[in-house]
Amino acid sequence: MSSPPGRGRPFLPGSALRDATKTSFHRSQTLDYRNGCAFFRLPTVGIGGEQLHVNQLSEAELDELSSIRPTLTYGQAKRAPPSDFIPAYVAFDKKVFLQSQGIELNPPEKMVFDPYTELRRMPLRKYITPSDFDQLKQFLTYDKQVLRFYAIWDDTNSMFGEKRPYIIHYYLADDTVEVREIHEHNDGRDPFPVLIKRQRLPKTFVDKKTTFPSCVLEISDQEVLEWYTAKDFAVGKSTTLLGRPFFIYDCDEFTRNFYRDKFGITDFQPVDIRKKPLEEVPQVLQVIPPYNGFGFLEDSLQNCFSLLPKPPRKDVIKMLENDHKVLRYQVALESPNPEDRKRRFILSYFLSNDMISIYEPPVRNSGIIGGKYLGKTRVPKPGSTTENATYYEPSDLTIGSTVEVFGHRFVITDADEYVLNYMESNAESFPAATLQSLRDHFRPRDSPIPETRKQELDELIVQVQEELKLHNYLNNRNIQEKFHQRDQDGSGILDKGEFLALCNSLNVPTSNVLVNKLIGLCSCGENKINYGDFLRAFPS
Repeated sequence: MSSPPGRGRPFLPGSALRDATKTSFHRSQTLDYRNGCAFFRLPTVGIGGEQLHVNQLSEAELDELSSIRPTLTYGQAKRAPPSDFIPAYVAFDKKVFLQSQGIELNPPEKMVFDPYTELRRMPLRKYITPSDFDQLKQFLTYDKQVLRFYAIWDDTNSMFGEKRPYIIHYYLADDTVEVREIHEHNDGRDPFPVLIKRQRLPKTFVDKKTTFPSCVLEISDQEVLEWYTAKDFAVGKSTTLLGRPFFIYDCDEFTRNFYRDKFGITDFQPVDIRKKPLEEVPQVLQVIPPYNGFGFLEDSLQNCFSLLPKPPRKDVIKMLENDHKVLRYQVALESPNPEDRKRRFILSYFLSNDMISIYEPPVRNSGIIGGKYLGKTRVPKPGSTTENATYYEPSDLTIGSTVEVFGHRFVITDADEYVLNYMESNAESFPAATLQSLRDHFRPRDSPIPETRKQELDELIVQVQEELKLHNYLNNRNIQEKFHQRDQDGSGILDKGEFLALCNSLNVPTSNVLVNKLIGLCSCGENKINYGDFLRAFPS
């Protein structure tokens, strides 16, 4: 754009200025760097800052260039996508669309009345006549003044219920109530201090229905006809707070003075709520049912004492000391049936746990199948009760005694030699009658020696003494003391092997013919020797 030449200036070539206000005549930059690479870009502004239009394209041309490209070697060029489809229910209003489709709509309904929304629509300030009750004056007058009542909640009528103490606080500043729990040391309860937080408590509702969800909705003045006030609390009366009855039994001194000045009440006698002593219930003796025969008596008896019975304790020391120690007896069955009288049984007494088992050896062609007759169990004595149970012990098992096993009677006819040896080694634990019965059974008393045998024994003793004098065997004066020490039970009888071992230790020539003959005359039974007659050949 050129300006007309000025007045007084000739229009000469080079003297015509298009715009006298231009001060910048530099050329715009066309070289640039991007991502570290130099590239050339077309200028958009000419010399002097004039806008260049020769290099600008329209929006339509730019859209065409972005969508339509020349044919490439690798396939067809991309075509512009079709215009977006806008459905009618988006392009038009729903109501207009439904009416355009011939659908009749109901007339619009009013919104449900919401008290909270209406309250929000009301202006914040209301220029109304103030009431006679001034809440600010109440707050300034009774601030930090609290009535304290001591109450108790009696819940003993319900299962696992009890009497629990509480403190009721009534705040005079805003007529709010708070209920706090009283915790004792080691009462087993979580230390929650507040049962009911500080709030206004409703006393009477306006036409309250049974379906009114009072525990869900916030209670406003529209639902409550009357709130709890200070006149609703009194010592000796019960007050229901949120469905829970509280009996007020005392209050503090400030509360007494307040009620005396405000309401003129002077009766503040505390109520005694101490627990009454439990009535003495007559002790009922537990009746133990009779034993049914299943399992052990002590084990079955635990079911009468506890719902979760524990197994009875075992004497572990006794089990370890008497492990694998068994006393065996031969018993016969007492029965009126003749075929049972010839039956023989083996009774085993286990010293580790005092149990008894009975086994019947099979007898061919007897018509009776032998085998286990009674498993290992403790056998009670006749007349034993569940309160005072007594069982058979080794001292009760003597030769000829009767053992009653669950209604069956057995007579002891024989025993192992181990029984006699065990009882003699533990003679202080068994009665003398039991020990003597076994000795009489295994070592019968000798019948009177005939005169001929006695004379033969006396002559043989004289010959042995003369023989021993020749070999100087009578100088040992301790031989009788050694034999008496070896005979601990004082029966005068020793085992043959033990007798010969003792003779060898005392240098007695048992290989001598006369001495060997004397030992034969002193024998009483199998492998038993009466050392009393033998010691006559060794005078002290």
